[in-house]
Amino acid sequence: MPHAVSPLAEQARSALGRRNLVFVGLMGAGKSAIGRLVAQQLGMPFVDTDTEIERVSRMTIGELFAAYGEPEFRALETRVVRRLLRSGSKVVSTGGGAFINDRTRRQIERGGVSVWLKADLEVLWERVNKRDNRPLLKTENPKQTLEKLMQDRYPIYQRADITISSRDVRKEVIADDVMHAVIAYLSKGRTNR
Repeated sequence: MPHAVSPLAEQARSALGRRNLVFVGLMGAGKSAIGRLVAQQLGMPFVDTDTEIERVSRMTIGELFAAYGEPEFRALETRVVRRLLRSGSKVVSTGGGAFINDRTRRQIERGGVSVWLKADLEVLWERVNKRDNRPLLKTENPKQTLEKLMQDRYPIYQRADITISSRDVRKEVIADDVMHAVIAYLSKGRTNR
């Protein structure tokens, strides 16, 4: 049984129209969890680009990195993002490096409204340090590597249309923040770049 759409979700969905909503940010920021929840509340399809890449390649992200290296992975990611954003409006969660890649970022800028889930180091570390499926963190000092990724990537993530603080609160709170921000962003007539 589908749940009732809240007035907030209804307003955000109306503001988005046929646009995609694309989540960007570092690993552990909550792109998949928040993206999935927002999609459910908006009544839109949800796609995680990493899951889609694994599906089309029949390899895990880690296997792709090991077999082909990061440049080839990023090229595949760009193609997948382009295809997803052209196939009808949806909520999309991207991998941490997607928005950093110039070609992929241009696809996102043309294909939707981007939302950066920004989190501080301790929040990210708490979320990612228990899992062993992060190719970029397979280093001698993974927390230091994560901090370096933040320093390198945050200036680029700042180019996203909307920035939301991903913090240690219930997912529903952040999902509401996203919907409020989408409404505010699109109601300011900022739909043309």
